[in-house]
Amino acid sequence: MATGGTTAPQLTAPTGPVARKRRGAGRLRGDWLGVAPFFAYVLVFLGLPLYMVLHGAFTNANGGLTFSNFSATFKYAQYPAAFRSSLILSAWTALIGAVFGTWFAAAVLTTSPRNPLRRVVTSASGVLAYFGGVPLAFLFIASLGTFGMVTLFFKNQLGIDLYAHGFTITSLFGIGLTYCYFQVPLMVILMTPALEGLQPQWREAVESLGGSQWSYLRHVAIPVLTPAFLANLLVLFGNSFAAYATALALVNGTVPLVPSLIQATLNGNVLVGQTNVGLALGVEMIAVIMVVMILYGFIQVRARRWQR
Repeated sequence: MATGGTTAPQLTAPTGPVARKRRGAGRLRGDWLGVAPFFAYVLVFLGLPLYMVLHGAFTNANGGLTFSNFSATFKYAQYPAAFRSSLILSAWTALIGAVFGTWFAAAVLTTSPRNPLRRVVTSASGVLAYFGGVPLAFLFIASLGTFGMVTLFFKNQLGIDLYAHGFTITSLFGIGLTYCYFQVPLMVILMTPALEGLQPQWREAVESLGGSQWSYLRHVAIPVLTPAFLANLLVLFGNSFAAYATALALVNGTVPLVPSLIQATLNGNVLVGQTNVGLALGVEMIAVIMVVMILYGFIQVRARRWQR
């Protein structure tokens, strides 16, 4: 607008490195503002409990620094026995889940993408992989319990008394069977992307060179899938090692497992006044899971380097 024969100066937005720096700072503040609720959630429900576990594990009843809580986990026989049972259970359920899960995923992926079976298996795996706790325990008790439907079928129709041959659903083996119910579907979910990454051209190249199906599996498919298989095997191990509700509902702590023993220790059902020992057990569980995750990350890095 002109006043007295002069023109008012025009305001223009700053340009150049300063303007770009300001815009970048604004976007950075916006990004942090967007993820702030997530970090607050992690801090409240993960960070604070983790601090409480670590603080309690390294302090005594008077609040002083001590390592006696960890030494107590090796002093009493029930604690090493629980770790041994948990490690054995996690190892063989992870292996069975990985083998059968990979097999099922490979079998389903051989069908057409429009095949209803493929969609059903994929959807069911997503549901069953996270099915656990009291409902899963009740399912297996109703099926393989003393008066379960499967148990009575074997006994009345086939003349096979499962419990007369030493089987019981409330044993370590019974817990393992229950864990396989969600381990196998979880492996189907984890291995499907790796199996889909196998290119049809690779098989065609092997066949054009006169190779057999076994040659393709041995020299192409298995080497490509091995890193993903091992990484997912570690995921299944950690998933089984940290499982709690299913075993507790199934056996109510009669089989020594680390999660159920921590619960019993915190409630004073093992030894009175051993709450901090239970927290030390929790720290040792965290250490095991950290080792698993470090190995998982190492395998993933090596796999990416190999694939490049």
